[in-house]
Amino acid sequence: MELDEGKQKFIQSWGTLGSDWGINRTMAQIHALLLIAPESLSAMEVKEKLNISMGNTNMNLRALIDWGLVYKKLKPGERKEFFEAEKDMWEIVKKIVIQRKKKELAPMIKVLDEITAVQGKCEESDEFCKVVKDIKLFSNKADSILDTLIKADSNWFMRSFINMIK
Repeated sequence: MELDEGKQKFIQSWGTLGSDWGINRTMAQIHALLLIAPESLSAMEVKEKLNISMGNTNMNLRALIDWGLVYKKLKPGERKEFFEAEKDMWEIVKKIVIQRKKKELAPMIKVLDEITAVQGKCEESDEFCKVVKDIKLFSNKADSILDTLIKADSNWFMRSFINMIK
């Protein structure tokens, strides 16, 4: 496989993976392009390499910056902005976990907190409360584990992971 073919395959696959992570395909493809770029790229270069509109490019670059996955970089003598991706995979995973936790888990925990106040004296309400309590317990444990993961360093995580699979 030639280098250009490998790069295209990586960008397409990362785009598909991004969809599974809860971000749009184009955002993930821009991230992939910047991950494998040997130096920072301008928005115009990103647009041209991925054959997407300038509006789509700018919108997704801003989203990647908001997620902490991409940074602006200034080049001396250049007026335009350049962009580069965070290349430390541990940092990337942590930033994605933080965003997913904020977008998905935190709102669910909030709803579960609100509905635990449901009252009733029948079998159906008892069953409802039991299910909500179990989901809330699981969600709070997941939240705690994710907090530990976010605060951990990569060496601790890898040692723990290797010990789990032994």
